[in-house]
Amino acid sequence: YTILSKVHSDRNVYPSAGVLFVHVLEREYFKGEFPPYPKPGEVSNDPITFNTNLMGYPDRPGWLRYIQRTPYSDGVLYGSPTVENVGKPTIIEITAYNRRTFETARHNLIINIMSAEDFPLPYQAEFFIRNMNVEEMLASEVLGDFLGAVKNVWQPERLNAINITSALDRGGRVPLPINDMKEGVYVMVGADVPFSSCLREVENPQNQLRCSQEMEPVITCDKKFRTQFHIDWCKISLVDNTKQVSTFQEVIRGEGILPDGGEYKPPSDSLKSRDYYSDFLITLAVPSAIALVLFLILAYVMCCRREGVEKRNMQTPDIQLVHHSAIQKSTKELRDMSKNREMAWPLSTLPVFHPVTGELLPALRADSLENSSL
Repeated sequence: YTILSKVHSDRNVYPSAGVLFVHVLEREYFKGEFPPYPKPGEVSNDPITFNTNLMGYPDRPGWLRYIQRTPYSDGVLYGSPTVENVGKPTIIEITAYNRRTFETARHNLIINIMSAEDFPLPYQAEFFIRNMNVEEMLASEVLGDFLGAVKNVWQPERLNAINITSALDRGGRVPLPINDMKEGVYVMVGADVPFSSCLREVENPQNQLRCSQEMEPVITCDKKFRTQFHIDWCKISLVDNTKQVSTFQEVIRGEGILPDGGEYKPPSDSLKSRDYYSDFLITLAVPSAIALVLFLILAYVMCCRREGVEKRNMQTPDIQLVHHSAIQKSTKELRDMSKNREMAWPLSTLPVFHPVTGELLPALRADSLENSSL
């Protein structure tokens, strides 16, 4: 059910719709098409990258993905073909780039999608494996071990790998480069029998409560996966297509004749004149009148309602007014007197020492200010 093929020129492959398709682009094949190293006998290990696109288009079909981790690893085309492309050959152009010599080699991969009689399988389960990257999971031996473990738990007659998706394509974060952390992979498988009791344990209320508290649920068959695959049972998805009710509603088609609505009457070409005077009054005159009234009210309150000095003096006792008047007169007389007073230049009254003999000189007086020299 999983198709693995190597790179060949104009290779034809025949995947089935709805079944996982894997195509490996091997670097060893393309090394023979690039010139060797200058020294004879030297083993070439050129970095080679691949570019894949649908013939005539810049990108691949929506169902087909491509991954190559480093230029020194093989590239992988993988995906699940759709039923819409059955019978239509899909030509994928594969271009290999030699990063040492900058030469290229091109091959065509012709994908002929076949219809599967037993697809779609009614019971589908999607597992999230935390300790795997997508290119590791696409390896035939690893995928075979996982399908064997699922078959041992599920016991179906037919079991297919439907699709593989990286956790980064589902909005996951890039893992930290410590402790060899993996990005995680979603693997969807389909079977022809109902889900086993082990898979149904995820739907128990106790396990749902543990998942809501970010705790690992208790699954009896987890030990059959734990040796190689670490499954996040809180992210498992079980889909039973036999219980899904179709929401398609049959379209009732009529005779194709519209009901008679009379003759069509287009609007007149001549427009009537419109008077905008009332609009002017509403938009400009009315707000201006309201603003003027408010301004007059404010001016009356601020200017015409003042108490004034006379009203204040009438409400003040006479003795308080006399004291206040006397204080003002005295303050004014003192200020006038201080302006008319003649003041001499301030003199120091501290003793002064002679700079040569060191004798103590008498303090300067106002009468000897003009004749003194210091």
